Amino acid sequence: MHKRLKRGARLNKARYAWGLYINLQNDKDRRQTTDRTNRTDRSLFSSDPQAQSEGPELRQVMISQFFVLSQRGDNIVFRDYRGDVQKGSAEIFFRKVKFWKEDGEEEAPPVFNVDGVNYFHVKVVGLLFVATTRTNVSPSLVLELLQRIARVVKDYLGVLNEDSIRKNFVLVYELLDEVVDFGYVQTTSTELLKSFIFNEPILVDVARLQALGPAGLFMQGTKRMPGTAVTKSVVANEPAGRKREEIFVDIIEKISVTFSSSGYILTSEIDGTIQMKSYLSGNPEIRLALNDDLSIGRGGRSIYDYSGSSGSGAVILDDCNFHESVHLDSFDVDRTLSLVPPDGEFPVMNYRITQEFKPPFRINALIEQAGPLKAEVILKIRAEYASSITANTILVQMPLPTYTTRVSFELEPGAVGQVTDFKESNKRLEWGLKKAMFLLNALMSCILNSIAGGSEHTLHAKLTFSQESHGNITKEAGPVSMNFTIPMYNASRLQVKYLQIAKKSKTFNPYRWVRYVTQTNSYVARI
Repeated sequence: MHKRLKRGARLNKARYAWGLYINLQNDKDRRQTTDRTNRTDRSLFSSDPQAQSEGPELRQVMISQFFVLSQRGDNIVFRDYRGDVQKGSAEIFFRKVKFWKEDGEEEAPPVFNVDGVNYFHVKVVGLLFVATTRTNVSPSLVLELLQRIARVVKDYLGVLNEDSIRKNFVLVYELLDEVVDFGYVQTTSTELLKSFIFNEPILVDVARLQALGPAGLFMQGTKRMPGTAVTKSVVANEPAGRKREEIFVDIIEKISVTFSSSGYILTSEIDGTIQMKSYLSGNPEIRLALNDDLSIGRGGRSIYDYSGSSGSGAVILDDCNFHESVHLDSFDVDRTLSLVPPDGEFPVMNYRITQEFKPPFRINALIEQAGPLKAEVILKIRAEYASSITANTILVQMPLPTYTTRVSFELEPGAVGQVTDFKESNKRLEWGLKKAMFLLNALMSCILNSIAGGSEHTLHAKLTFSQESHGNITKEAGPVSMNFTIPMYNASRLQVKYLQIAKKSKTFNPYRWVRYVTQTNSYVARI
C-alpha cells in the first residue's frame, strides 16, 4: 500500500511536470505568433520593404468583402473573406449609389451604412473599388487600403481598366489573397509581393487605349514620349526579353481658386505631389534636385507675380511630407532628395501652398435682365499663361435659374467644331465638342477643346423664363466653375532641376522622363 501510494505520487508529479511543459510550450508559441503578427502589422501599409519595425497597430483593421464594379454595375472581381455579409451586397451597394438622394446630395458619400453593413468605396478610372464590414473600423484607413489595392493592381497589370482586370483575373485574385488574409491586411508593398506572386500578366494592347492628349506626354529635353509609356507591368519584360531602363517623374498640381464678383482672388490653394514610377533594375540610388530658392513655412511673402511657370521668384511651401524611402540628409543644404525607389508607383513628396499665386485663367461672368421674361449671360475666359502652352478639355459650368425654359446661343466669329445645346429637363446649357460630352455633368456647361496661352473666348446666351424674377437674378444663377488640364505647366513653379541615378557601369544610362500637369480641384468665380 505504501509503495503503491509512492508510485501514484510519482505519477502525479510526472503528469504535473508534463502539463507544465505543455503550458510553457503553448506560451512560447503564442509569444512567437504574437511577435510575427506585430511585425506584420507594423509593415501593413509600408511601401518600403525595409520598414519592418515601425508603423501603427492595425490588428483591428478588418474587412468582410472586397469587390470591383464597372460603371454599369457589373461585378468584375468579388472576394468574400469572412462570410458574415450577405452575398448580394454588391447589388445593394450599386443600387444605393446609383439612386442616392439623401441629405440633398446628388452623389453618395465614400462611406455609408445599410442594414448594419458599412460600405466603403473609391472611384478609380471609372471603376468602383468597394469594401464591406460589420465592424467599426477607421474609414480613412479602409479608403487608403482601397487606393493602395488599386495602385498595386495597376503596378502588376500595367493598365488599370475593366479589360485588363478581366484578362488577368487569376493574377488579380492572387494579389488579393496576398494583400488581405481572412479580412486582415498583410501588405500593400509592390516589392514585397513579388516574392509571392507567380502568375505573369497578360498585357493589354496599348494602341487600343484612349489617347491621353498633350497632358499624357513626358518630356526629356526636346524629346517627347506618350504617357502610355508607363503602362508597363513591374514584372513583365519587353517583347525582346530585355527590360528597358527608365524612370518617370510626375509633378501634378491641383489648384483651388475663388474669385469675387469683381475679379479679385478671395482664396487660393495648391495641392501638389511628385509621383515616381521606376523601371530601373537593381534599385539604384536616385538624387532628385528641386529649386534652390525653395522654402518651407509661411514667411509672410506672396509668390504672386506674372512671370509664368518658368519665371523667377522663391517657391514657398506651407507644408510638405515625404515618402518613407526618402533621405533628407542634404535637403536643408541644397534641396536635394536621395532615395532608393521601390517597385511600382509612389509619391515622393506631397506639398501644399495656400498663398496667392498667378491663376492660369481669368473668368468674367455677367447676367442681366433683358426684359420681363428674358435675361442675357456673357461668359468670357482669358488664358493668362504663355502662348507656347496649351490647355485642353476646358469645362465651364454655371447653374441657371430653375424657371429657365429656353436658351439661344451666339458663338464668337470663327468658332469651328463647337456645338451648343440646352437640356430643359435639368436646366443645363452645353457648349463644346461631342466627343467630350461625357464630361458634362453640371447645370450649365461650356467645353472648349483647347485654349492657347493669351487667347480669349466669349459665349453669349439669351435666356427665356416661364415667370418673372422677383428678386436679384444674380442670386438665382451661378457661381461659374471651371475644370481644365494644362500639360507642362505648374502654378507653384516647383521644378525638378536634375534627376541623378547612381551608375552601375559605364554603359548604364537609363531614360529619364519628367512631366508637369496642372489640374483643377475647385476653380470658382462668383457673379
